[in-house]
Amino acid sequence: MKILVTGGNGYKGSVLVPLLLSEGHQVISFDTQWFGNHLLSHENLINIQGDIRDIDSIPLDGVETIIHFANIANDPAVDLNPTLSWEVNVLASQQLADKAVRKGVKHMLYASSGSVYGLKDEPNVTEDLPLVPISVYNKTKMVAERVFLSYIEEMQVHCIRPATVCGVSPRMRLDVSVNMLTYQALKNGKITVFGGNQTRPNIHIDDIVNVYRHFLKQPELASGCYNAGFENISIMDIANLVKEKVGAEVVVSESNDPRSYRQDSSKLLSTGFSPTKCVSSAIDEIVDAFNKGVLPDGENCYTVKTMRHLSI
Repeated sequence: MKILVTGGNGYKGSVLVPLLLSEGHQVISFDTQWFGNHLLSHENLINIQGDIRDIDSIPLDGVETIIHFANIANDPAVDLNPTLSWEVNVLASQQLADKAVRKGVKHMLYASSGSVYGLKDEPNVTEDLPLVPISVYNKTKMVAERVFLSYIEEMQVHCIRPATVCGVSPRMRLDVSVNMLTYQALKNGKITVFGGNQTRPNIHIDDIVNVYRHFLKQPELASGCYNAGFENISIMDIANLVKEKVGAEVVVSESNDPRSYRQDSSKLLSTGFSPTKCVSSAIDEIVDAFNKGVLPDGENCYTVKTMRHLSI
């Protein structure tokens, strides 16, 4: 199968693309490469450095499936340049969907976010609850979902709403909760927790990558939105888990981030998907990579730092 992966050099893309190549797929990675080029050369890989806002530069001839990762990710990065974020996360997504239909693409897999729900009092957040996004980033993801879902008469559309992803990747991120807390403990012997009582859903990077592979192998699954998060635990629980494994001190500070919710992924599980890893696995793998001296920890592991450095 010929597959386009936008953001193929990103945190998830740089883990997924090699797996797709190992399965015999032809892959086009289209990425700005702001955070580097993390894909090795392969006879079935076309690795393009480009901006998805330039829709004419995205090759779609013969492409059967698009896995759309490319976006300005997380609240702090979006807040740096909200206009850019609307252009990339929403307008470019609309243009990509329109071009995909015109080129005969059969399947769109969109990486949305579990944060589209906003603040919820329900004990378990399911896909049928209303979306009340509270940040610009959340809003861009919600609107992009609506854009893609408007094309379900022309192609299969699966919007995946991941929990916070954790674990090791060639394009490592050290600005997401589990990774950040583990790295703090390893580097400084101290973990700073803001608030701590907020409950958040989490998913290991290997599991979220396998969610996309799951839908890729079963494109006939009903179009729509699917939660993807399997461990609803508090930030303090994560910190204590890291402390047990690394032996760091935990320092608690006040937080102005009220988000606390539990994601329910029963709909995804009902399609036959089963997670294989957990937060504890991610911590162990980060610790192992750090101890072996192979954990990426440069500036490009931090989205906001990199965007500021590049004046984006």
